[in-house]
This record gives sequence, C-alpha cells and structure tokens, in this order.
Amino acid sequence: MKQSVTMVDVDGTGCPASTKTSDLCSKSLAINGINGHVEAMEREEGKNEKGIRSPEEREAMLTGDVKPLQSRVYCTRFLILIVFSLYSMVNAFQWIQYSIISNIFSTFYQVSYEQIDWLSVVYMLVYVPLIFPAAWLLDKKGLRIVALLGSGLNCIGAWLKIASVRRDLFGVTMFAQTVCSIAQIFILGLPSRVASVWFGPREVSTACASAVLGNQLGVAFGFLLPPILVPNTPDDLDLMANNISILFYGTAAIATLLFILVVAVFKDRPPLPPSQSQAVLLDNPDEYSYKQSIVNLFKSVPFVLLLLSYGILTGSYYSVGTLLNQMIIAHFEGQELNAGRIGLTLVVSGMVGSILSGFWVDRTKTYKQTTLAVYIISFIAMLVFTFTLDLGHIEVVFVTAGVLGFFMTGYLPLGFEFGVEITYPESEGTSSGLLNASAQLFGIVFTLAQGKLKADYNTFTGNIFLCSWIFVGIILTGNWLFLPFNLNV
Repeated sequence: MKQSVTMVDVDGTGCPASTKTSDLCSKSLAINGINGHVEAMEREEGKNEKGIRSPEEREAMLTGDVKPLQSRVYCTRFLILIVFSLYSMVNAFQWIQYSIISNIFSTFYQVSYEQIDWLSVVYMLVYVPLIFPAAWLLDKKGLRIVALLGSGLNCIGAWLKIASVRRDLFGVTMFAQTVCSIAQIFILGLPSRVASVWFGPREVSTACASAVLGNQLGVAFGFLLPPILVPNTPDDLDLMANNISILFYGTAAIATLLFILVVAVFKDRPPLPPSQSQAVLLDNPDEYSYKQSIVNLFKSVPFVLLLLSYGILTGSYYSVGTLLNQMIIAHFEGQELNAGRIGLTLVVSGMVGSILSGFWVDRTKTYKQTTLAVYIISFIAMLVFTFTLDLGHIEVVFVTAGVLGFFMTGYLPLGFEFGVEITYPESEGTSSGLLNASAQLFGIVFTLAQGKLKADYNTFTGNIFLCSWIFVGIILTGNWLFLPFNLNV
C-alpha cells in the first residue's frame, strides 16, 4: 500500500532514496513530522521544460500560502568542516598507532600481545554503552558542546600518553587510550549533523563524505607513520623510548592546536539556517523517541539480519587492522615498515571502494544484489589473503590486502545506505548507531578470539576463524533476497 507522505531529503529534492514511486513527490510532504501540502501545479505555472521543479522550489513550497523561510550559507562552514575532519583524523590515528607496531610496544612495556590488543579493543568497548547517551547530548546541547568534548578529551588523552613513556607505566598508557576512545564517541556521530546544520541542500552529501574521509585518513596515517617514527630497536631501549616520546609529543601538539581551533571557530549553528528544511526544524522542533525507534527496528527481521551481517564483516575488518602487524611479522620478520604500508594500502583501496560502491548503488538502486556480491567477494579476498601470507612474497600480500580492503571497506557505506532504505521512516541516526554498535561488538569478539588463536596456534588458524564467520554473514545476507524490503511492508 502506497503511503501519502514522504520526507524531504538532504539534497532538497523532496524524494528520499526509499521512495519507490515518483508520484509521491508531487503530493504531500512531511519534514520530521511537520506536515505541509504542496498543490499540484500545471507545468506552465512555474515548472521547467521537463515539468520538474528545482530543488529550491520544492524545498520552499512547504505550504500553498506560506512564504519560504529565510536561509543562507556561510563561508565559515568550510572552516568548521576542515577543523572537524582534522581532529577526527587525529583521534583515528591514535586508535591504530599502537597496534601497527604492537611488537615494539610489547617489548617496551614488557607485556603480551593480548594486552597490546586491548589498546585497540578499548575503542570498540566504550562505544557500545556510550553511543546513545552521546547522541542524546548532541540533540540537547548542540554541536559546540559535543565538539569541545570530543576534541578536548582527544587532547587530554594525547598528553597523558606522554606521561606513560616508561617501561613500567603500561597502565597509564591504557588509561590515556581509554580517554581517547571516549573522545571517539563524540566524534563518530557528528559528520551528518555538521553537514545538515551548516551546508546547503546541494552540498550536504559531499560535506558528510568529506567529514567521514578525515577519519579514514587518520587510520591511513596511523598505519604509515608509527613504523617510520618508532623503528624496532630492541637492543637500545633508551632510543626506543625517545622515539615513542617523539610520536606522542607530535600527536599531542597537533591535538592541542585543533582543540584551540574548535574553541575559536565551532558554533552550534549559523545565524540563519542553510536550507528551508532546517528552517522548518528550527521553528518546529520534533520530539523523537530513541526507545520507540529502537523497538521498531528490532521488530524488523530484515534489519536484524543486516545488523548481524554488517557487524560480522565490519568487525572482521577491525580485527584484521588491529592484528595486521602481528600477521606480517610472523611471516616476514623485521618488516614493521612494510606492515604499515600494507595497512595503508588496505585503507586507501578501501576508500576508493567506498566511493565506487556508493556511486554504483546511487545509480542502480541494486542494494540487495550489490551488498551480497560485495560480501561474497570479501570472503574470497579474505581467503586469498590468508593463503598468500605463506607464499613468502610480500609484494603479493600488498596486492591481496589491497583487494581485501577495496571490497571489505567498500561494504561499509552499502550497509548504512541499505539500513536507511529498509528502516524508513525511522531515524537514520538510530539505525546507523545500532549498526556501529554491532560492528564494535563483533570487533571486540573477533579481535580477542583471533589474537588468542594466533598466539596458541598460528596466523592461518586465526584467519580461517574470520573466514568462517564471514561465510555465515553471506548466508544471512542472502536471506534478504526473500524478505520484504521496507520496515513498513
């Protein structure tokens, strides 16, 4: 049964991706529960040659008699986007900076690999219980408070790490990393909010993608720079401590500068909203129930299957990234620098995969088929990566890691977009938060389990463990083909 209402989307067209029929766009529209009627006009009364109104006209036509609300975009938006992307990048850098040289930190702090793994796992662990309180705080207090918390905690954690550069202070570095992981909670949920509050309808998607790109670049630099700045010098621990201090001081200095910039430039919102839809939301704030939305989502079988399959593949990606150094040096001794470069290859190819997969589904709308295909290829790529580690040719590992990253990371935007499709009209913020929480939970389990299997047996056993779970994810994903597409069907 066709619905008589639709939502104004971020690009201002008035047609969300989940709308299946074009006739909805000329009927009635609702913006977060604010209903308005758009009269069907004749083409000669203002439509263009093709009989289609421009996004600005559609956005302005909230009612037949009411004048459009005042809106404007400000140049400050670019500065806010750049500052946010940079401190998001530093936070992501701090997540992976230990794991990519885990053998060096294990030697320096005299702890096991499993303990070093927890420096990555803690980022996933704190996300799950804190994501929804953080989302509530963003709704109630606005962008500036949340940005100050994220950048401030990121800065504090970076300076605490400097105090931990002593062989008996692993507990201090663990505490510092926990502070940084809490900062992450106030960062990951901001890209879409920054984009919608500050950017016009034709800029929102690009702004959001740019904000997310900052986090991915942080992971890329986290793979690349620590092996360069902290080479393995087990015979000279004083030199190792000095190199670690340089890494930590550099990170803290940049984090401090960015915190100062956040204090100086970040605001909750511009004086005038950037779009008509934002103007309406300001005049008519909507009361939204997170609890009811979560209940509705868990009643949807397709979404629960997506929740599990998304968590499995994304959790596998987190586990591979965390344990990559240990995998590489187990087969190629003394290749810490190349381990970082392989991680960089994994991330950069994944960024390309994310862009191309998003472009493909935007054009074809083949969410189910594309998601299943990418999942299957990711499984094959993980198998190939596992078996090529034993060949003794590190250049082959570069290629297989690139292919693995392209498809495994390329799945991430597919999962989010598909989640929005099958849960409409529920809030995309709630569905995205649950998908992220699922990924963190599976990431914790997979990282700890794979690390244990690698320590007790070998790298091959740990990777096969991941492959088996990815195969389970393929089965769950395949079931979508036989289930209703929309939450309301």
